[in-house]
Amino acid sequence: MMKMFVTDRACGKCSPAPAALLLAISLAAAAVPAAAVDRLNKARAFAVLGSSTVTNTNATTIVGDIGVWPGTALTGASSITSTGEVHLADSVARQARRNASDAFKTIAGLPIGTDLSGIDLGTIGVLIPGTYSFSSSAKLTGSLLLDFTSNPGESFFFQIKSSLITASDSAVNVLGGNADSGIFWNVGSSATLGTGTRFVGNIIAYKSITLNNSASITCGRAIALIGAVTMDGNTVSNDCRGEGDLGTGRTDFGSGGFSGGGGFGGGGGVIPEPASWAMMLVGFGAVGSSLRRRRMVAA
Repeated sequence: MMKMFVTDRACGKCSPAPAALLLAISLAAAAVPAAAVDRLNKARAFAVLGSSTVTNTNATTIVGDIGVWPGTALTGASSITSTGEVHLADSVARQARRNASDAFKTIAGLPIGTDLSGIDLGTIGVLIPGTYSFSSSAKLTGSLLLDFTSNPGESFFFQIKSSLITASDSAVNVLGGNADSGIFWNVGSSATLGTGTRFVGNIIAYKSITLNNSASITCGRAIALIGAVTMDGNTVSNDCRGEGDLGTGRTDFGSGGFSGGGGFGGGGGVIPEPASWAMMLVGFGAVGSSLRRRRMVAA
């Protein structure tokens, strides 16, 4: 293992770097990628965000903004009831898409979690907060319970290499969350929710998202980074505060559509900003200087 040395000009020799300094360097290196993105940011205002287009048939209800970038088309808008704004190829949609892309990269870059490759999520029953990885597609047939009870401020991260597919009338249910709870479905290709599926959390698909008839996302988001979001008589809500959203009885515990309070780390908290790390490094540097001075006096 290569040793790192610090030159002490006063005594004209080299000595191994103090442990505190090595720790500071390690922390600085680790902090850079994590602090780059720590929340959905502008994408948080959206319930539906497509890249090429957003299309809809039959009556759809959306709580939150609708956006498209760099595409310009929203087809079937007359059959959509929305509480938010519509952003087509404007600066708001562009920034939201950029933030969503950053979030996708951040989640994909997390350490590989519990390997669920080849396992239907409907056969698992219950999961607790953590990172779960699929080497190819992820499937849900039946129901899955995401239980925050033991760690309500944590997040679920699903790293799916390929597609996400749910069977008709499948369901994702949630128990015991709070305002910091997060649920993120990172899909490497496309996501398809089967007819009548009741889904929860933020789907960020690299390609496209298709919601078949009467499928719902309460509470969360449908975000497609390079393709379309296609809807057919659906409900998508990014904010389910109170006693339940849209008469479904579902709630996100004040987490803003399970956006994790903006955090991508343990406890759902925001990762320290670079300025905070800089202050820590100054402190570590002071400790290192003090140790060098003591060696000089002893010599």
